[in-house]
Amino acid sequence: MAADLASVTGIDAPTRLLIGGQWSTGRAGVLQVIDPATEDPIAEVADATPDDALDAVAAAHQALQGWAATPPRVRGECLRRAYELMLADADALARLMVMENGKALRDANAEITYAAEFFRWFAEEAVRIDGMFTTAPSGANRILVTHQPVGVSVLVTPWNFPAAMATRKIGPALAAGCTVVLKPAKETPLSALAVADILAKAGVPDGVVNVLPTRSPGPVVGAMLADPRVRKLSFTGSTEVGRTLLRTASETITNCSMELGGNAPFLVLADADIDAAIDGAMIAKMRNGGEACTAANRFYVHDAVADEFTAKLAARLSALHVGPGLDDGVDLGPLVNADTRDKVATLVEEATKDGSRVVTGGQAPDRRGYFYSPTVLDQVPKSAGILSEEIFGPVAPVVRFTDVDQAIALANNTEYGLVSYLYTTDLRQGLGVAERLEAGMVGINRGVVSDPAAPFGGVKQSGLGREGGHEGLLEFTETKYIAVDW
Repeated sequence: MAADLASVTGIDAPTRLLIGGQWSTGRAGVLQVIDPATEDPIAEVADATPDDALDAVAAAHQALQGWAATPPRVRGECLRRAYELMLADADALARLMVMENGKALRDANAEITYAAEFFRWFAEEAVRIDGMFTTAPSGANRILVTHQPVGVSVLVTPWNFPAAMATRKIGPALAAGCTVVLKPAKETPLSALAVADILAKAGVPDGVVNVLPTRSPGPVVGAMLADPRVRKLSFTGSTEVGRTLLRTASETITNCSMELGGNAPFLVLADADIDAAIDGAMIAKMRNGGEACTAANRFYVHDAVADEFTAKLAARLSALHVGPGLDDGVDLGPLVNADTRDKVATLVEEATKDGSRVVTGGQAPDRRGYFYSPTVLDQVPKSAGILSEEIFGPVAPVVRFTDVDQAIALANNTEYGLVSYLYTTDLRQGLGVAERLEAGMVGINRGVVSDPAAPFGGVKQSGLGREGGHEGLLEFTETKYIAVDW
């Protein structure tokens, strides 16, 4: 299987655990990696146990002092070299990602570029860990504030962006002087292992980056969080799992960053440029096939333009070429696994029972693989269950409204608050609405908000902390205050 994978992708991806700079078979055998387009296994990867996890924590802890003491410029240069190596291998890394994740090659190529950019951004941020020096108001002493590495960091990443979610966490951690243990999703371990291999080639010392694929994420992560040497958890995944991890981390008061679920509203006001809104909707909804926490999940469209918007969106979606991600001209690949496809199908079926009208799609095609047709639902009732679920698939439910205040209330009627999208030609109105939307990020006349230079994160039950930007670097530091008297 590994030889076939290498011949298709052009890269010889590691398939073992990375612990202390050594590629290890681990203690638990192997887990299979499945191609979502064919449902066939493509690789066998070492399966980590809790004991392997503790070995990785020990390796990261042993490497911590030396890496934290490494000059920021040197740490940054390692990340800069990793950026260059990722771009040099971009096509092979993208093909590897398609094989294990299923996304279209175009999306995979875009992700590799995006993922590499986190290494470049944090290579530059490594030398910008600033502090503060001032005089106490009483005049009794000076106040010196520094930022130090938080310590050994456990990074838990999802399957939907297997390279970018790894680099978005590894980049700031290494820039800050932390060592890490990365636990990638069991569906997509190959991209994470390939990124770790690149970091080793870029000069990152042994033990600084450790990687543990596993089919037993709960016990493995739980063992690490119970170890007092672990001082940071950075998790991207569902809100449900995030709640469990927060409870576990509370036992050791471990510093936590959480990027959790989303239920993004996409508002189209009466004065919107509809063609621009359609272009934005295609990105916000269909980027990564809809398998993104930032994906537009609910479309609230003013009744005056709803017919035009729905018809044009359906036309664009129905024209997409669905197929295996590596095939020429494919716009939409399969979903990641059978459970995800079946969940999407159930949500659409229930929405039609609630009174929604299928404009296009609405079914899984009769073919092998975890495919689902691009779907537009119109006349979706405001109480429909699909509006309260994170769809994670190529389905766009359209809800009509007649009043902006009503649209804002509907958009905010969720426990989530990651991102919102808004289309209007009135910038004053747009900024006013953006301030009222309960979201950590808002895209005005844009279908994408992600940028390594910007703070990414949500409010309410969409998470804690921020990734990217300078804020993402500070998430991996502790603030130390030193009172100085001379």
